[in-house]
Amino acid sequence: MQNSPRFASPDSLEIQTKKLETFTPQEILAWAWNEYAPRVKVATGFGAEGMVLIHMLAEIAPQISVFNLDTGYQFPESLSLKEAVKKRYGIDIKLVQPETSVTDYEKIHGGPVYLTDANQCCHDRKVTVLKKALQGTSAWLTAIRRDQSPTRSNVPILGWDKQFNLVKINPLANWNKHDVWAFIKKYNIPYNPLYDQGYTSIGCWPCTKKPNNSDERSGRWSGSEKTECGIHHPNLKINSTHSLKSQ
Repeated sequence: MQNSPRFASPDSLEIQTKKLETFTPQEILAWAWNEYAPRVKVATGFGAEGMVLIHMLAEIAPQISVFNLDTGYQFPESLSLKEAVKKRYGIDIKLVQPETSVTDYEKIHGGPVYLTDANQCCHDRKVTVLKKALQGTSAWLTAIRRDQSPTRSNVPILGWDKQFNLVKINPLANWNKHDVWAFIKKYNIPYNPLYDQGYTSIGCWPCTKKPNNSDERSGRWSGSEKTECGIHHPNLKINSTHSLKSQ
């Protein structure tokens, strides 16, 4: 284990990510832990892909820090997986929350912000919270896949995250939906029961519906042009008239 990561400069990251393209997700996770531990964390939204990563990490690095961005708007079915993970793997997922409760947040802004400016709501209750959660961290692991949406089609396995100022690692970038669910079924991994009801991508309940086409993320912010919360695609416009004093 090294005192400082070797792979942090743009050139070294580009060279290493090309090597990682031939690695399995488990090999990528093992490499990431060896390179960045203990200053590496996992953010999970309790999606199918996230549960796959947790299963793999339970064998590779069970002591790794795993957290969830608890916006206050998550489905109960999603939050129930926290206990399922603890029971199955012994991993205690930390819920990190905004400084203001949903009640106070909506009172400050005169009602649900997700109805008037979804980008602002995501920024206040997810992006800002994630920045705090990642402070002091050298790298973070995500469960995004390239085939999930056009905005994710070119994500590297390893890259520099300018928004959060650290290394971002996407071990499942090369996997597709079939790979994810085949792995879940093979190892009987706990998953969100909302998938069995027809949901294909699950976020906060006010902004998540069942898909309206073959795009698995088409149920997110349905009826709008919004496709990302701002964590993996930071260039989202927010309404400057909304106060951020709640954060």
